[in-house]
Amino acid sequence: MSAADPLAGDLPGIPRAADGPVFGAPWEARAFALALALRERGLFGWPEWAEILAEEIRRAQASGDPDLGDTYYRHWLAALERLVAEKGAAELAALARCRAAWRRAAARTPHGAAIMLAAEDFLAAGNHSDE
Repeated sequence: MSAADPLAGDLPGIPRAADGPVFGAPWEARAFALALALRERGLFGWPEWAEILAEEIRRAQASGDPDLGDTYYRHWLAALERLVAEKGAAELAALARCRAAWRRAAARTPHGAAIMLAAEDFLAAGNHSDE
């Protein structure tokens, strides 16, 4: 972990290799970095983060997540979204619009190409935030 946040190396449950966290996709690393940045800026502390993350994992397991490790960062993202909304940094509806816009952009993007969001993704997503 970075010298800026030595506690991040002590977070329980993070998929790890000998040299640090393991990410299955770029978005997982971004979600991880975002949590570190928001914590560093004082939006939440690690005890609060651990509690919310554990609740999100339990919620997913209760909904049928087999907990094989491949969904860990989905829980991480759900915890991030929840904390950002609870702390008033963003509204859940705004996060849902962004998620729908991203899905719309991803659906039209050829495999292997960078996903590019466009204004129309957000306009269309405004009416279909649960896609």
